[in-house]
Amino acid sequence: MELRHLRYFVAVADELHFRRAAERLHVAQPAVSEQVRKLEEELGVRLLNRTQRSVSMTPAGAVFLREARRVLEQAETARLAARNARDRVTSSLRIGYMPASLPASVPRTLQRLAMSMPQLETTLQHGSGTELIEAVRADRLDAAIVPLPAPTAGLRITQLGEQRALAALPVIHNNAVKSEICLEQVAPDRIVVLPREANRPFYDAVVATCHDAGLAPTLVEMPDAHVERVLLAVASGTGMALLPESVADRYAAPGVRFLPLGGNAPSFATAVVTRRDTEHMPTVAFLRAVPQARAVMPSGRAVAAVA
Repeated sequence: MELRHLRYFVAVADELHFRRAAERLHVAQPAVSEQVRKLEEELGVRLLNRTQRSVSMTPAGAVFLREARRVLEQAETARLAARNARDRVTSSLRIGYMPASLPASVPRTLQRLAMSMPQLETTLQHGSGTELIEAVRADRLDAAIVPLPAPTAGLRITQLGEQRALAALPVIHNNAVKSEICLEQVAPDRIVVLPREANRPFYDAVVATCHDAGLAPTLVEMPDAHVERVLLAVASGTGMALLPESVADRYAAPGVRFLPLGGNAPSFATAVVTRRDTEHMPTVAFLRAVPQARAVMPSGRAVAAVA
């Protein structure tokens, strides 16, 4: 039994006329007669009384009509539910990010998308790089912004460029009045850093750069990945901090000044990770918009004091 059989039967039951039912269904009259006959054969009961002049319902047909209408209504409900689910998927964008390494180009990209796609609903989820990548693989996220290198085999990688380290100093520090600071000026002090799991490529770049420069600073590793707590530690005199330069775009704290690092500063690459074969329209639009947002970024960073 097919939904088509039910539709043809209901149309005939409503019209009590095969020709008018066929016109309503936009099909040939013999097709309607044949499908109703097959339905009756499958059920083993007569649903309609037919004469040359009239069509009428049998008792079995009247009972079957109620159930046929119910089935067709449920099928339509299921169709609409599926379509609504599809529309929700194609109008939503799920992005994963790591708070301490989110480039400024990403919020700019999302702003551009919001203007060009007014119905788009974007949700942001933070986590560790490994968690976000696995969420992309499992289709729980459409895209993730992560530092590289990372375990991205089989996924599509869209480069967002490199981020250098910057220093966060107390405003009362002797070097806070400078326009930039070098790593050798930071290393004699204790260096406050985020935990390695918060951004492994950046943490490893800091350690490697210090080692290559013959420096052995005391690293004060914070217990969690909250940038605000790093800045509070700096303002409280725990030491200077080394952070990804994107932090200066999105964070501020009283008593802290951000300074760019001159010379051979630690750096790491950032990328958008998506499924390689994605045809999800918002994701594709996001990947296309990212280079445009990067193109309008200022060539130099103005890093201001926060007091």
